[in-house]
Amino acid sequence: MEKVPGEMEIERRERSEELSEAERKAVQATWARLYANCEDVGVAILVRFFVNFPSAKQYFSQFKHMEEPLEMERSPQLRKHACRVMGALNTVVENLHDPDKVSSVLALVGKAHALKHKVEPVYFKILSGVILEVIAEEFANDFPPETQRAWTKLRGLIYSHVTAAYKEVGWVQQVPNATTPPATLPSSGP
Repeated sequence: MEKVPGEMEIERRERSEELSEAERKAVQATWARLYANCEDVGVAILVRFFVNFPSAKQYFSQFKHMEEPLEMERSPQLRKHACRVMGALNTVVENLHDPDKVSSVLALVGKAHALKHKVEPVYFKILSGVILEVIAEEFANDFPPETQRAWTKLRGLIYSHVTAAYKEVGWVQQVPNATTPPATLPSSGP
């Protein structure tokens, strides 16, 4: 198991590949079905993220004290943040044909999370993994290997752009809160 924020581990460099036209279409088709139920899917993603990686809650004063999934699901603040996350992802997915737009959106997200929120960038990798889990469950019978690979490529692309934004602003790993134990990551790759 790999630890998140705490030790001074070095993130290995993520590969960032552009998606082919077929991969873009596969991602967009899957996303359109998910985004039709935007708020509920976003809440399911964030609740799973916070339940499985509770150290991520330290960045959210409004719901960092919440332990129960049902309490999180009902939180207006969490629901609002879920909609913001889904909206940003929607902008990325809708603009996969425009690499400059994707880069611009992810640079804004990365810089805001680095400078304003002081969120460790590894949480983007963790969250994108949770998103892939939810997609795989939602479409268990309709998520072929080529679509899974396309989403995995998108995950790498997102993480690459976000970490580039962190690097651009001179991000230095933050010292973890001594009262917050680090969460662990599954040892599987991206």
